[in-house]
Amino acid sequence: MLKRLAVASVILTAACAGQQKTDATEGQKQMTKEERLRITNQPPFDLATCFPHEQTLPAPANEGVLVGALLSVRPDVLECLVDPAHRGPAASTKVTVKTTVNAQGATHAVSGDNLTPAGTACIQNVLDTRVKPAPLAADAKPVEATYEYDHATANNPSVTLGINEGSDFSGAVRLAQKSWCDCFAGYKASTPPVLSADIHIVKGQPNPTEVVFKPSGSTEGDQLAACMQAKIAAMPASTTGELKFPFRFVFFNSQAPVEASASMPPELRFFQLELARTQTAAASAIAFGARTNAADTYDAVVQKYTKTKDYKLFDELSSKCNALVEAATQWVDALKTQESVDQTTLTLVQELKAQKEDWAPVETASQEALANTQKDLSAAQQRLAADQGACPKKSYAPTKKK
Repeated sequence: MLKRLAVASVILTAACAGQQKTDATEGQKQMTKEERLRITNQPPFDLATCFPHEQTLPAPANEGVLVGALLSVRPDVLECLVDPAHRGPAASTKVTVKTTVNAQGATHAVSGDNLTPAGTACIQNVLDTRVKPAPLAADAKPVEATYEYDHATANNPSVTLGINEGSDFSGAVRLAQKSWCDCFAGYKASTPPVLSADIHIVKGQPNPTEVVFKPSGSTEGDQLAACMQAKIAAMPASTTGELKFPFRFVFFNSQAPVEASASMPPELRFFQLELARTQTAAASAIAFGARTNAADTYDAVVQKYTKTKDYKLFDELSSKCNALVEAATQWVDALKTQESVDQTTLTLVQELKAQKEDWAPVETASQEALANTQKDLSAAQQRLAADQGACPKKSYAPTKKK
């Protein structure tokens, strides 16, 4: 199951390849006049980086737990790579994290291609604060897990400076959103509407002359727009002449439940579902690791009973087996949630494909993802049934008649 976790991002990659015509080497080629004038640097922002899900990892740590934990912080790692100061000149960046847990606790070794020291420090901080498995027992063998994060400027949110003045200001706005979490407080479990603003910058003025948001269609959306308007209006701005340009704010939330995306435009909803899938895959991996721990604990008691035949161990056998069944049930439930996200995604993609054939590769990838999840779910359900059948049942011999 753990080997298929990479599928959590393959659909997104396929979608971007089908929907974006940006050359992978765009950052290395000479821009046309039209590209130099176009306002860019307005990529989406994932609110999950403002409101990370606090979780206590199952102990002791094992590979499943660690892989799931590393996958769960993917939004935060990719947010680190939005900043051009955290990436080198290449269009793609690969980050490799090797996590080791021993009696002293966890350490995360960060390495990669096209990663600057500032980028490494940002990712290191994410891992040190968000992935904190408990130390192992003094005599336990260290546990290791390796995970890779891929970022491409053509497919993932990123800012590139030096294109033009409007794009540079847009980039500054995008990078600042991580510090505007107070504006998003009403959307911890949902996704904000798409917001549109017109920005006016005049030479000689230290801040934007005018920042006007269009009505969002909801009270909550208008409150968010008002908060952001104040933030943007206070930002430093400069131009050699006069700038007027629109800014379209798109938000996602990896932590939002699936139903929260129902009102989003279809294509944006697809990306929201992909982010949700990453989190459900992480939860499934962690639940798999928890079930492995429960199985090891139960097996240890079984071996002890096998050697001693001590009937006094029955209560411990029963409680540990019940704990195993509970862990297996949670693993099954996590995969059912993942299956639901996969099915919802496939249904949406098929609707999009009916309108635009470019979605055909995404449909294929979505079908593969669903099939893999269903295969994992079937295996987990079989394992649960076996665990339930393995639990000891106390029986009492009838009293012999005299």
